[in-house]
Amino acid sequence: MEPPVGKMLKSQRRVAIVGGGPAGLRAAEVAVGLGADVTVFDAKPSVGRKFLVAGKSGLNLTNSAEFEVFLSQYSGRDFPAEQWRRHLAGFDNYDLSDWASGLGVETFAAPNGKVFPFSKKAAPLLRAWVLRLREFGVSFRMRHEWVGLEHSADGIRLDFRAKNRVIEASFDAVVLAMGGASWPQTGSTGAWVPILQGLGIELVPLQSANCGWECDWTPETRARIEGKPLQNLQVSANGQTQTGELVVTRYGLEGPPIYALGPELRGMEAPVIEIDFKPTFTEARLVAKMESARRNFYKEAGLRWKLSETACVILQQLYGEFDNAAALAQAVKCCRLPLARPRPIAEAISTAGGVGWGELDENLMLRKLPGVYCAGEMIDWEAPTGGFLIQGCFATGNVAGEAAAGGA
Repeated sequence: MEPPVGKMLKSQRRVAIVGGGPAGLRAAEVAVGLGADVTVFDAKPSVGRKFLVAGKSGLNLTNSAEFEVFLSQYSGRDFPAEQWRRHLAGFDNYDLSDWASGLGVETFAAPNGKVFPFSKKAAPLLRAWVLRLREFGVSFRMRHEWVGLEHSADGIRLDFRAKNRVIEASFDAVVLAMGGASWPQTGSTGAWVPILQGLGIELVPLQSANCGWECDWTPETRARIEGKPLQNLQVSANGQTQTGELVVTRYGLEGPPIYALGPELRGMEAPVIEIDFKPTFTEARLVAKMESARRNFYKEAGLRWKLSETACVILQQLYGEFDNAAALAQAVKCCRLPLARPRPIAEAISTAGGVGWGELDENLMLRKLPGVYCAGEMIDWEAPTGGFLIQGCFATGNVAGEAAAGGA
């Protein structure tokens, strides 16, 4: 690939990217392409650590959903839907696949819409990406923990803790892309929260998103079903419904349907999900299939409805025994399972909350800190798994990188 022509077309702006995840690296790529002198800082010894962890079970880069469906996956407090539409349209799922192809990594869409590299691996893509950035002139400063920011006569002064001392560096523009607070071992520690609060930035408290939820299994229930899957379900909360598979854990439930229902569950005073264990059958059809059964209804449901043992055990804990098929069918079609709380934020796949939208202009610049932009999970937006999270990080990095390089 040719070097970015922007370097020959305009004077260089000094741009700092704080955070080496997908949002930060995309901001760096765009900014250097527009002629900026770009330096990436990260507290860890290397960049892209959460990106690599996310790719351990197969790197889900994006999703093949049509644009309006794709757009509907995003939410947040005071979420600016039209502004987000522009951000997403500026770097959408097709752009992301083309970008990966430009790095020599071809992708494919699975039947469920998830888009993966053919190798399914994250490391080859990250290596090619970092190599390209270095070839374009991006500098990397690892083991630099951001600890402060101040506007000065030389521009925007950043303070970093490195090698047991604080060092300073000045830039014309800064992109903050340090993630939320999930998977802190990868660098997303949320340590930026008190720094921005000290600078007068309003933040929405960080919360667990795309995470498991706890429920009160009895010891007997836990012993029988821990680690077992619940397949082909419809799961509802507060009027919203998701389909898919859940897994029973020692503390409760994990899986895409409950991840996607997180916003609804967090908004409920007493969170509860309703599970339809047999979404392809009506209650009447289930009752009819019982025919002349008069006892041992759980056993008969396993034989006649193919109701899993795991579902039966959960129903037994919640409802006890049944003496007629109609009551069991009603419970199977609408099993109400109370939830206690989400799992701790350190275990979550992502976080909700962050920099409030009222603090940002249309180019993701902090209104109170001219020349300082935000990208990625630091901003108060969320999306379910399935490729939507990474796409949002790339899209916001795209916006912030362009604005930082162009002085918007």
